Amino acid sequence: MTCWFEGPLAAFGTGATGTDVEEDRILSGALVVQETAGARPRVTRWLVDPGVPVPEAAIAAHGLTEDLLHRNGRWPAPVMAEMAGALGRQCASGRPLVVMDAPFGLTLLDRELRRHRASSLPAHLEGAPLCVLDPRVLDGQLDRYRKGPRALRDLRDHYKAEAAGPDDVDGVEPTALSALAALEVVRAVGRRFSARLERLSARELHGLQTRWHAELARGQQSWFSRPAESGPEAAAWPLRPPRSAAAA
Repeated sequence: MTCWFEGPLAAFGTGATGTDVEEDRILSGALVVQETAGARPRVTRWLVDPGVPVPEAAIAAHGLTEDLLHRNGRWPAPVMAEMAGALGRQCASGRPLVVMDAPFGLTLLDRELRRHRASSLPAHLEGAPLCVLDPRVLDGQLDRYRKGPRALRDLRDHYKAEAAGPDDVDGVEPTALSALAALEVVRAVGRRFSARLERLSARELHGLQTRWHAELARGQQSWFSRPAESGPEAAAWPLRPPRSAAAA
């Protein structure tokens, strides 16, 4: 029987104006689907004209200038609905969804849906359960005492995860490359820790990550770099509740 880390996976990534899930905006999105390890991935990309100024730091990080987004991006409302619908189809198919730092990426999409569609990410999933694999949580739990940074590029280097590049997937841009890298990191983590993971299903691992993330959030609040990542909502994974719900 094929282990989950060798079978079908999808990965979702976003480029944003900043790191505040409540206030910042999505500039780009990518969904990568790979049926088996080593197979050529299918990539869906979105560009968004956010309707707000794009900070210089975001331009430097994602290579997306305001002029490029004005010319090639689309208005947020339909794009957010398309992204959420694409994730919903992955969930309905039972394909695990890789999201690096899921409470950021999925919550950001949820807030954009609330802002532009008066909706939410759970509403677009139509009852299909999320099954998320988060490289940040998996690495943090399975190799918790390793020193050094753990950004996606660090995980990619540490696990020697080779993501498909421009020669393999035509027209790949940074958001899609990040999603590809996250997917390959998850496969590499699975292989590295196969003795601990191969008997678990992706669904069982989703449940474990919920607990692992909460333990990390409660025990190491200083581990989080974003000012918004504090308080009880920081323990939520893979999707944070709206602030009003968290306060209640």
